[in-house]
Amino acid sequence: MSSDNLLGLKDDMVAFIEGHGMRRLPGYVTDDIPSVLWEDQGNPDAWKDFVEMAKHVGAPFVTFSEMSLEREEIDELIDQATEMNFPDEEASELVEAKWLRNYAGMVGYIQLGFVYQGMAFLHETTTEWYERFQSLVEDVEGFQDIVIDDSDSRDDEDE
Repeated sequence: MSSDNLLGLKDDMVAFIEGHGMRRLPGYVTDDIPSVLWEDQGNPDAWKDFVEMAKHVGAPFVTFSEMSLEREEIDELIDQATEMNFPDEEASELVEAKWLRNYAGMVGYIQLGFVYQGMAFLHETTTEWYERFQSLVEDVEGFQDIVIDDSDSRDDEDE
């Protein structure tokens, strides 16, 4: 398994979950749901312990969500980073956004989850490049919010 593409790990997870007689529910548990994040303490096989815990508590299914980086997302990020840094074509955000093209089509994030006594328990596996992608998206969105807020304040001054 390549650490840059979680596709092989995804296949292993699917087989392991089904091998335990459990079902997979395609779904992503959002941040606004009360949840506990599994601490894997550097163990790359901690997800197996997580699935075994779900089975132990009688969870009938495990939620399963994966995120792949699509070419369109990268292109949009590059456009936004270009706009944010114009005319500087060597700006770090733009260089990193272009670098992400290397990962188009790859699986960069997998979330497993189960519910027990009203609480969602989650296990997340991610790649470094996917974390960087998320950070860049937040940076660009934050910049756009500043620009929008700035134009709103100018409109207020004109009135």
